[in-house]
Amino acid sequence: MEFDRNHDARVREAAFRWLAEQVLMHGDVLPGTILAQGFTLANQRVPVVGPQGIFKPAVMQVPLSITTSPNTRYDDAFGPDNLLSYSYRGIDPFHRDNVGLRAAMLHGLPMAYFHGIVPGEYLAFWPVYVVNDHPELLTFSVAVDDAVHIDLMSRLELNIDQRTEIRREYITSQAKVRLHQRMFRQRVLRAYRNQCVFCRLRHSELLDAAHIVPDSEPDGEPVIPNGLSLCRLHHAAFDNFFLCVRPDFIIEIRRDILEESDGPTLQHAIQGLHGQPILLPARTAERPSVEFLEHRYARFLRI
Repeated sequence: MEFDRNHDARVREAAFRWLAEQVLMHGDVLPGTILAQGFTLANQRVPVVGPQGIFKPAVMQVPLSITTSPNTRYDDAFGPDNLLSYSYRGIDPFHRDNVGLRAAMLHGLPMAYFHGIVPGEYLAFWPVYVVNDHPELLTFSVAVDDAVHIDLMSRLELNIDQRTEIRREYITSQAKVRLHQRMFRQRVLRAYRNQCVFCRLRHSELLDAAHIVPDSEPDGEPVIPNGLSLCRLHHAAFDNFFLCVRPDFIIEIRRDILEESDGPTLQHAIQGLHGQPILLPARTAERPSVEFLEHRYARFLRI
């Protein structure tokens, strides 16, 4: 069957518009249930993900999206060339899904990419383009681009100009950083049951994942034992050493802050925490590393 570019463009445009609306409502980490349900176009339901990583809705001829499982580490998905390395479906280069991605590359079609952060939650990127095929490695190279550069009616993009190539490599490298940040945040918040470990605030929109050892330092790894789920106020107070968590998981307020006289926010939200235990994850393996807490507490005492 001859490829119907006009129909394909209508569906992709509607999909990208729908994704933008979902991000406005939910943020860029989207529930898998919403993605699987998708949207309606011309009285037809169009899901944007399926049970397999390479997904083509029934109304399309070429895949619309690719998905990475939440069990894959974020850095395993990216190669040294700052492009996403996406594995073939199976080991047969001529499996229909692999043929579909090859068609997306040949037609220069923009797609969506969903990377699982935690089970049931996906960070969304679009547009992404398949820019190279590596049958010997059973992988495709995929680049992230900016939505302002989407051209649904362009023909072949195999010979893209150098400026486009540089732009896509840069945007893909930024996507890797964003993925790193979102994975750390979602996993830390989930470990602490979406609560601030100090004040128990449960509104996830107001929660951050704070590093115990800053990520600018060699030991500042983006792992749950190096993270604390904190509301915005307590994150700022923690980063600025107004308070600290001792290695025995007890909150300690800096002496000058403890003795300061101010309004009710300082009294109840900061000073009132002195000597209180923090909320801990249910799983022992996800609790703050004593070694990381000792490192932070020693710095706190020096300050």
